[in-house]
Amino acid sequence: MSPSRPMRVRRLLLALAAVSALTATRPAQVQAAAVEAAPAAGIVAVVNGDVVSMGDVENRTRLFALSTGLPARADVLSRLAVQIARQLIDERLRLQEMQRRRVAVLDQEIARAVGDLEQRNGMPGGTLRTRLGRDGVSFRTLVDQLRVQIGWSRVIRQVLGPLAQVSETDVAERERQLKSQIGQTEYRVSEIFIPAETPAQTAEAGKFAEAVIQQLRAGAPFPVVAAQFSQSQTALQGGDLGWVQASQLDPSQVAVLGKMPPGAVSNPLRVPGGFSIVSLRGKREIGRETAMVLHVRQAFFPFTSRLDPAKPTEQQKQMLEQSQKLSSSARACGDVEAANKGNEKGHPANPGDVRLESTAPALRAVLEKLPDNKASAPLVAEDGIMIVMVCDRAKATEVLPSKQELADTILNERIELASRQLIGDLRRRGIIDERS
Repeated sequence: MSPSRPMRVRRLLLALAAVSALTATRPAQVQAAAVEAAPAAGIVAVVNGDVVSMGDVENRTRLFALSTGLPARADVLSRLAVQIARQLIDERLRLQEMQRRRVAVLDQEIARAVGDLEQRNGMPGGTLRTRLGRDGVSFRTLVDQLRVQIGWSRVIRQVLGPLAQVSETDVAERERQLKSQIGQTEYRVSEIFIPAETPAQTAEAGKFAEAVIQQLRAGAPFPVVAAQFSQSQTALQGGDLGWVQASQLDPSQVAVLGKMPPGAVSNPLRVPGGFSIVSLRGKREIGRETAMVLHVRQAFFPFTSRLDPAKPTEQQKQMLEQSQKLSSSARACGDVEAANKGNEKGHPANPGDVRLESTAPALRAVLEKLPDNKASAPLVAEDGIMIVMVCDRAKATEVLPSKQELADTILNERIELASRQLIGDLRRRGIIDERS
């Protein structure tokens, strides 16, 4: 699970992107040569012909120690090595599947993810690279991890196919469920998920979880640790699940969250597929809080190909020109709604009521300052341009999530389930030679 993103906020990030295709999977004979060339003592595992080296494990382990405040002593790092090695094996499987499907990740997307990590922890831009280098950790270690996290999300959307579109019936059923729970407690939760499928993995994963918790309770930033080491699809959001109901959580999580004070970190919780570490960020009654609710309209101008800001296509230039005209000419929400004709399936003009506090920071900054009935400036993403307008806003009580928020929550649940199923299939089908 992951937090709702009203109006598909991931598409509204104010960033331009350039395409950098991933290299194709190496031929088998080249992979075999790489295995033979590596010193035997330096090989931790061979994953379908790709080597995970001791250097890879050491770099990732040092990154973990640096992120959590653990001392980078040999005895401390060795306790973490087994779990880190398993994590790297899974990353190799994910990367190979990305390459097989020719899923591309943009250099700017990785830079933005690094910037998000720095911002969440109050670091000036460029601090992470400097800090990692100072502590003997290759910056490439972090970049490779982020590349897989971003690309894997796209793989899962391909796997979902038609299920990536949430139907009105699905949303209506979720809305009905929520209305039946008005007055019950819901939780704002962050999570770190550590997979463990076999008895041997369970023991090692439990030790790893204990090490993580020790450092979290000593003050290590939860978002940084989650972003780097959680194996859930919420890792890129720092483990943030958003506001979730008891029905969306494992019973073991609900039992603990009901007793935790805000800010606390749980002990390792055994859940299907591994261990969960949760941090409680807040509690409230479903539908009973006061919220600033916005009625908005949006118009989307799609690109026919992914944007390269250095070489925009003629079609992309036309979309920018059209969006700029709408931004300067729209005087009412009806103007924006009319401009969105033809895009209703993927980008409805009316996304439903939007709770300001539930929007991501980038979009919230736009909506907070945007006067009613004034169109925003063009919001550019790699797949198109969005114009938004606030029709009116008001304080409201007994507010349920908007239809778009519910749709995003349902989709994120499907993504998480599909991710765990696919990585399990890849493990079973893969030829994995783990070495001591």
